Amino acid sequence: MKAHAIQFRIEPFRRSSVHASIFAALALGFGLCVQAQTSPAPNANPLPNAPTPQASPHDDVSVRNLPRNFLQDQAAIWTSPKDIRAHDLAWLIPLAAATGVALGTDHYVMTQVVSTNPSFNQANINASNAMIYSLVATPVALYGFGRLAQDDHAREAGILAAESMLDGVVVEQGLKLVLWRERPNQDLSRGRFFQSSAGVDSGFPSSHALIAFSAASALAAEYPSRWVQLLVYTGATGVGLTRVLGRDHFPADALVGGALGWLIGHNVVKRHHHHALKELTPRP
Repeated sequence: MKAHAIQFRIEPFRRSSVHASIFAALALGFGLCVQAQTSPAPNANPLPNAPTPQASPHDDVSVRNLPRNFLQDQAAIWTSPKDIRAHDLAWLIPLAAATGVALGTDHYVMTQVVSTNPSFNQANINASNAMIYSLVATPVALYGFGRLAQDDHAREAGILAAESMLDGVVVEQGLKLVLWRERPNQDLSRGRFFQSSAGVDSGFPSSHALIAFSAASALAAEYPSRWVQLLVYTGATGVGLTRVLGRDHFPADALVGGALGWLIGHNVVKRHHHHALKELTPRP
């Protein structure tokens, strides 16, 4: 009887801890969105998502300034929830609701929808790795092209996309070390949080999805044409989808990872860019 009483008291605590932790992760990402949208405007009539220029020469986007900018990014990311206000719940609540639905259906999707065929799963894992490698290689190629062709815009895009991915790695590793969620191949796909068996390689959020969307968001902000956005976001979405089909992540892992990655990449470009402003500012 005593053991049952203890279990009864502990289980609600675990559930509330999971809910609080997930909400904190969403608040972190949403704070980035709020922070980005409230950046000072460069002129009287900017687009809502137009990045702001940096006036100081020492803030130029360069490899030399990358370590300092990276530290500034991290400070802005982890303190971003303080910028959330009551009116921002109009965006935060739908995001939290979508995550809640994903978490509630994760077990069903992985046990009843996603194939357990090893060949099919491995093919999707291979596809996700190929796509993420392509997205990781793109900033390197852009930077190299920018140096050779003396194209400052390409050089900047390469640096900021790489910076976004580095920021994303720190965020996803930090959240994984706190949340410790099981992967689909553990414990009959129950996907429980705060399980020591999950270890440092826990599943929430998806590192592939977060890094992919960090790069895609930064590249789409630097080159905001429909074709570029279609290409990079299709690739990033493919990464998240194939991680689920490969049974390496639950849908909620990919959803939250993608959302955080998009916000991180968008925020990095807004904070440090120079060239994207010309393309995002409307012509007179």
